[in-house]
Amino acid sequence: MPANDTQVTPVPHLWEVSHPYHFNLGNYYAPGGAKGCREYKSIADFLVEEGDSDMDYNLIFRWDWVEDHEEDSEGAPFPHVGDDNYRNGKLFLFIMQQRRGLYERIEIEVCRADEPAVIAYLTPRWEHMKTLWEPLGAGPARTAPRN
Repeated sequence: MPANDTQVTPVPHLWEVSHPYHFNLGNYYAPGGAKGCREYKSIADFLVEEGDSDMDYNLIFRWDWVEDHEEDSEGAPFPHVGDDNYRNGKLFLFIMQQRRGLYERIEIEVCRADEPAVIAYLTPRWEHMKTLWEPLGAGPARTAPRN
């Protein structure tokens, strides 16, 4: 029997992803330098309040999961060896309220055990975002418009 040459690349956890560039946590154009931020103590609290919010009125265009890490003497983070229910992270959701042209962010305190709930929330929003870029995501990539 021939050897299987396909290798499975593990999908990273949300906290393992470092998106390119960074996003400003404030809103430069907000009156009085307001930060335009809503904060939640847990993903459960967030989902109760905003879990069914309209995907067009509250368009999530970026997310970042950031964990607080203790570092060793050389500045390298210690590996996670603790409780997955320990809330040492923040999920940042970056939202454009399209009807108002208003940018906001949401900060949610998260733990690694929250990952399935976060994925369940973000996945339909990713699918919605792709519809806003059609037809670019459909089929083979195009280099020039068709005549």
